[in-house]
This record gives sequence, structure tokens and C-alpha cells, in this order.
Amino acid sequence: MQNIIYRIIGGPAYNKGILAADESSPTIKKRFDSIGVDSTEGTRHSYRHNLFSTDRLEDYIGGVILFDETIRNDETVLPLKEKGICLGIKVDKGAKPYDDNGGKLTEGLDGLPDRLKEYGKLGAEFAKWRAVLSVNDTDACIIANAWTLARYAKKCQDEGIVPIVEPEVIMDGRHSIHTSNEFTQKVLHHVFDALYYEKVELESIILKPNMVLNGYASKTPLPTNFSDAKKTITNSHVVALYTVNCFKKCVPSAVPMIAFLSGGQADGDAVQNLNEMNSSFLTPWPLSFSFGRELQNNSLILWGDGELELSREALLRRAIQCSMATEGELNEFVSV
Repeated sequence: MQNIIYRIIGGPAYNKGILAADESSPTIKKRFDSIGVDSTEGTRHSYRHNLFSTDRLEDYIGGVILFDETIRNDETVLPLKEKGICLGIKVDKGAKPYDDNGGKLTEGLDGLPDRLKEYGKLGAEFAKWRAVLSVNDTDACIIANAWTLARYAKKCQDEGIVPIVEPEVIMDGRHSIHTSNEFTQKVLHHVFDALYYEKVELESIILKPNMVLNGYASKTPLPTNFSDAKKTITNSHVVALYTVNCFKKCVPSAVPMIAFLSGGQADGDAVQNLNEMNSSFLTPWPLSFSFGRELQNNSLILWGDGELELSREALLRRAIQCSMATEGELNEFVSV
């Protein structure tokens, strides 16, 4: 399993990441609605096949997370197999209300070993399970999600499949970056506690967390009064500082790869934040990406306009930027 992670992250260069293309049918319908395209099995295949056919994609993307419909379509995933890109699969069944106090708990443990065996035969080498958490969730909700993530991860490793452990603290709301920091730390502590007791091998997981941000509706400016401040403190530097410090307190060094999600950040922000983390700070783990919208947004719009080649170029350009960000060497002016 460690060899799979090594391939996903780009071998000795450590400069690749993951394309999240595992949108469920309702989610991809929303994306298609935004560009005026009907969501059918045919249009979903057309869009994804166009993405996966991008020339040189394998130079910057080591793995792609797929949806059930996608991995079962040999024609759709053939370009990925030909490029040697690792196939991943979303295996959770979505988040449902937890209790009367609110919160959500992700379901899908029932029958998971059999599904993993089947996906393995279809070519899946890694899997993904997403827990959705809000800063207002109770400790009981956090702990329930942490243990569910740990049980999923153990079942994956029992089947020889690398688990992506994704405890996402969503940033919807008016909370400050300080609140995000405290809550993310609490979540990570519970997750790694559960992973320990479930005897999950940390060297064979990929952590896919949120970055530490202001709530998207927050009116509180990011702090800039740091004693070691540069002359100009950018928002990306603040996010990078809080995120790296948060994870240094909570994530064991045995974890071989942290692949950040982009969440609902504005286009381009996630890659800038990742670049700042890698250019300004030293960490015990490679910091990479597992982006969906951050990689696909511009490509989706162009595909909807019938510009297939330009759509692939847009994906490649953003993939190159993300790869450069893993090395802290992002140049926004990327030629393809």
C-alpha cells in the first residue's frame, strides 16, 4: 500500500496530487446545471473522458477519485489506465442527520468489505470516505464520525486498498480563523485517537483535510500582527501559518501524505495557500492536493461551451500550478 501512495505522490519528486472526480449524480447535475448542460450518462461520460484524456496529465496527477458509475465504464477510465494514473473510488454512502442536536454522520460501512473487493477487481487502488463536520457540531457527533472513519480505513487496509481519510470541517458560516483552528484540532485529535484504537497503519493512509480558514461569511479580517511578520502579510501566508501550526500539533509524522481539499474557496485560492505552506514552512509530511472544483472549474465551463481542447488545456494548466505549489514554486503564468 505504501508503494501506491508513493506512485500517487509522484515518486521521489513528491510533486503530484489527486484529481477528485467523484461527484455523485446530484452533485454533478448541479455543476452541469450551472453551464446549461443536461446531466445524463452520456454527458457525464463525455465530460469525464475529456478530462481524463488530457495530454501529460500523468506528469502532475498521480491519482483520480472516481464515482461508482465512472469506474464501471471501461471507456471512461481507459485514458487513466493508459497513463498509469492510480484509480480511486468513493465508497461512502453520504452524510445523514446525526441526532436531534444536529450534525451529520456519514454512512456506508454495511457491506463495505464486499464492495471493496469488487472495486479492487475493477482496478481501484485507493478509496475515499468523507466526514462532513461543522464548527457547531457536538463532541458526540465528532467522535461518531472519527470512529466511522477509522473503521472504514481499517476495512480498506484489510483489503489491500489505501484509505483516504477525509474529515472535512466545512467553512460555511461567520466564524473566525481562530474558531476554525480550535475545531479542526479537536477533530484531528479524535480522528487519530480512533485510528490508533482501530489499529490502522498510519504509514498506509492519505489524510485529506480542510485548510484552516475564516468562515466564508465572516466579516472578521485575518490577523496580521505577527512578531515575525514580513513587511507584507498576505491572506495566503496567514492561512498557511494557521494550517501548518494546526497540523503540527495533531498529525503524526508517520502519515506519508496530506492532500488538502479545496472546499468552497474562491477559484485559485487553494493552490495559492498550498504554495505558501510549501514555500514558507517545513513540515514532516509532504503537503499536496486532492482538489475537485479547484482543478475542474475553468475546464468545466469551456467544455460546456464545446471547447474540448481548451477545456483540457485549462485542466492541464491548473494541474501544473498545483504541482508547482507542492514544491512552493508556483508561477501563475503557466504555459501549456
